[in-house]
Amino acid sequence: MSDVDAQKRAAGEAAAALVESGMVVGLGTGSTAAWFVKALGARGLDIVCVATSQATADLASSLGMTVGELGETRTIDLTVDGADEIGPGLSLIKGAGGALLREKLVWEASRRCVVIADAAKSVTTLGKFPLSIEVVAFGHKTTSLRICDTLSEFEIAMMPRLRVKDGAPVRTDGGNLIYDAACGRIEEPAALGAALKSLTGVVEHGLFLDLADQALIGTADGVTTLEP
Repeated sequence: MSDVDAQKRAAGEAAAALVESGMVVGLGTGSTAAWFVKALGARGLDIVCVATSQATADLASSLGMTVGELGETRTIDLTVDGADEIGPGLSLIKGAGGALLREKLVWEASRRCVVIADAAKSVTTLGKFPLSIEVVAFGHKTTSLRICDTLSEFEIAMMPRLRVKDGAPVRTDGGNLIYDAACGRIEEPAALGAALKSLTGVVEHGLFLDLADQALIGTADGVTTLEP
């Protein structure tokens, strides 16, 4: 196991220890979140899970966990998910796993949200990792031009790129497409997030702001806890 994977696993296992029987738990998407799901499944608790993607739902079900739908359960007690970047105040960039809309729906329905990551994900300024933007498939090329214009207003001179895998556009679980914007630096994440969300055709973006209550960061020396 690589050092990075060991850090992800440590963070995931630390987060799994926060869960108690009787809880409704939001399950994130991605490689770090998968470690959390596996650790949680091994505990055999009496819980109901709400998954942020079909891939995560399948993993949880394979481990014998009960998976419900968002809205069928009471408010989610705790959501644990990974992040592509963790910036000041626990501002986040998420979306590499292609589940940003479903992730944000689950996060916003949760009483408490904990982000888990390896040490490399902690940054002083958001933006080095590409920002994911989920868009409606119809007219997506026109939407991408609107996104480009909005980015330029924030002095980000990069054309967003359609996410493609195996020669075909990546589709989210909701059937939408994803554009990735290599911003470099995001000096005003709240303002940029609001501007992107206002664009017709944009479904959601990967800026998760004022949502995380705690971060568990796996490091070479153990797991470090960060607060906003």
